[in-house]
Amino acid sequence: MIKKAALFSFSILLSASAFSQNKTIPIYLDDSKPVEQRVKDALSRMTLEEKIAMLHAQSKFSSAGVPRLGIPEFWTADGPHGVRAEVKWDEWDQAGWTNDSIIAYPALTALSATWNKNMSWNYGKALGEEARYRKKDIILGPGVNIYRTPLNGRNFEYMGEDPYLTSKMVVPYIKGVQSNGVATSVKHFALNNQEMFRHTSNVIVDDRALYEIYLPPFKAAVTEGDSWTIMGAYDMYKNQYASQNQYLLNDILKKEWNYKGVVVSDWGAVNNTEQAIKNGLDMEFGSWTNGLSEGTSNAYDNYYLAYPYLKLIKEGKMGTTELDDKVSRILNLAYKTTLNKNKPFGNIGSENHRAVAKEIGEEGIVLLKNDKNVLPINLNSAKKIAVIGENAIKMMTVGGGSSSLKAKYEISPLEGIKARFGKNSDVSFARGYVGDVGGEYNGVKSGQDLKDNRSADEILKEAVELAKNSDYVIFVGGLNKADFQDSEGNDRKSYGLPYNQDAVISALAKANKNLAVVMVSGNAVAMPWIKEVPTVVQAWYLGSESGHSIASVLAGDANPSGKLPFTFPVKLEDNSAHALGEYPGNKEELAAGKGKDQQNPINIKYNESILVGYRWHDTKKIKPLFSFGHGLSYTTFEIGKATADKTTVSQNDKISFTVKVKNTGKKAGAEVVQLYVSDKKASVLRPEKELKGFEKVFLNPGEEKEVTLTIDKEALSFFDAEKHQWVAEPGDFEAQIGNSSDNIKTKVKFTLK
Repeated sequence: MIKKAALFSFSILLSASAFSQNKTIPIYLDDSKPVEQRVKDALSRMTLEEKIAMLHAQSKFSSAGVPRLGIPEFWTADGPHGVRAEVKWDEWDQAGWTNDSIIAYPALTALSATWNKNMSWNYGKALGEEARYRKKDIILGPGVNIYRTPLNGRNFEYMGEDPYLTSKMVVPYIKGVQSNGVATSVKHFALNNQEMFRHTSNVIVDDRALYEIYLPPFKAAVTEGDSWTIMGAYDMYKNQYASQNQYLLNDILKKEWNYKGVVVSDWGAVNNTEQAIKNGLDMEFGSWTNGLSEGTSNAYDNYYLAYPYLKLIKEGKMGTTELDDKVSRILNLAYKTTLNKNKPFGNIGSENHRAVAKEIGEEGIVLLKNDKNVLPINLNSAKKIAVIGENAIKMMTVGGGSSSLKAKYEISPLEGIKARFGKNSDVSFARGYVGDVGGEYNGVKSGQDLKDNRSADEILKEAVELAKNSDYVIFVGGLNKADFQDSEGNDRKSYGLPYNQDAVISALAKANKNLAVVMVSGNAVAMPWIKEVPTVVQAWYLGSESGHSIASVLAGDANPSGKLPFTFPVKLEDNSAHALGEYPGNKEELAAGKGKDQQNPINIKYNESILVGYRWHDTKKIKPLFSFGHGLSYTTFEIGKATADKTTVSQNDKISFTVKVKNTGKKAGAEVVQLYVSDKKASVLRPEKELKGFEKVFLNPGEEKEVTLTIDKEALSFFDAEKHQWVAEPGDFEAQIGNSSDNIKTKVKFTLK
């Protein structure tokens, strides 16, 4: 690899030397020329073989440049929460570098839970700086697949159930990353809403649900965020695999949205040369083609967009129109990344990055319940604090699939609590339960040995005794990054907590009334004990600064202001995908063994259509355990009566709603003002209400501010499948403003002409 890099650098020097001797800079290297001209010039100089080489991987995470012309290769890296450790050229095994550790940032569920667009920009900027320092050109994220079922093993990587919230949170992230000359690759386009059967399923969804629920975050990423690359998905839509899909990539992405960027495949998502050529794919990665069986020594040469494509062209069976379009897009990407002389150098592990990680964690933590103000912990009365639960000590940056990280450090919840409270209180730990004792993923090792040979009864008894003799009990449990939990490749097997945690929590609730249950997970979970405990905190996976962020909220140093980005149903059957839809697939086909391979794919029909998450709960009046947008604070807020700047709005006009928000408590804090719109009479099914605006406002005790939220007809429209266009029907609407989807404080009626 070092030899290869040296040869490549030497080729650039030779190119530069030749150009300097001729004293004529070719157009494609002339920064003063328009990019369009430079792309056209570079394209004209490339051989057919050089063009083909740019379309496919040359290693696990890189693709070729054009050494002869001084055009560098591209280097990609997972992932959305931090830059993945280096792997070997041809293998998933760790490369064994000692300088590839990074800051692990909170998972994207936590970022979305901040409901703070500034936090999203800060996240992207910091991540982009680390990627740039590691010499990466494309970061493989963020993920914006909609939360359809709480069993999806990969929900922790995404931004929740609402297309509007996800859209508004993903755009600043993209801009922050790309300000460093590093491209984002927004994924997985599209309809990859579960891990089970992800390679062997065909999603059947109506056009309204497709355009209203599942596509908006991708459209925002393209039209507002200008993400330089988009990653295709594994699943099929209309019986074509998503990474080589005419409808998704050509018809919608490149034609309807006029996307000019690069479409990259998910790793191993391509399986057909002709479809890959014609249906909008630009770069192919991760195909496990065996080059040796084709008589070549390099497997990458036999990727679907490699030698098979070249052979078709040379035999006259395929033209070069698609090829030149693909290469032109890749060259455009090069001028923003690899050939961008003005991109910053980046940095890694800085104090600023640590602070960003901690602050996002603090703002993303959601206080779900806090009866009798158990939190924040009263330092005067907390002489003995019991910390119980495996997740208080288990590393969570390792595992979970492609987002697994080699972090410079990870502060566990126990370490964070000891650091914050240890000077004034006796902080003791008991295991409570034994869950996943593993600590390795793809060669990254946590270094932890969590084995415990004691019986479950003995471990629980120890925890209960400690709880009885403590002033406060903090139970830290939830899920983890093990397979069949919050992890890529498989879905969860059930909605309940694993490892008998329900029984542990109930026992602790009986032992001590000052109990705070801290859930570390990227998914909703069943809480049969909810009435037994006074306090519940949703803490997510918070990365390197996890323990510090959690301790800060427990102590009240940070006032919780996070809001749920998805609904917590009471039971799995209350979720629309499980009540109406087909999960994990068509029942008859499941029974017949479909979905086991790509020759026998299984159909998954989204019978719930547009009624996803709170849209289902509100419309069908199914009370959730915790609602979308819910989140408490250590202070109190008052949302006043909303006013509108008009009562009637035309199709081309806007309408603004203004409301006063006051901090009526004794502690500084932040409230999220949420605007929902309800169509009072429609010719089609509309959800009870839909989020169409939000603003996070920070207030000192007694302080009051005005918040104004403005919408236009886009917020009032539904997608008409027959006309294939958005329609805003004239009639009566209602703006509903509150601080969660089930806590509306003020309403304003208005009419659309």
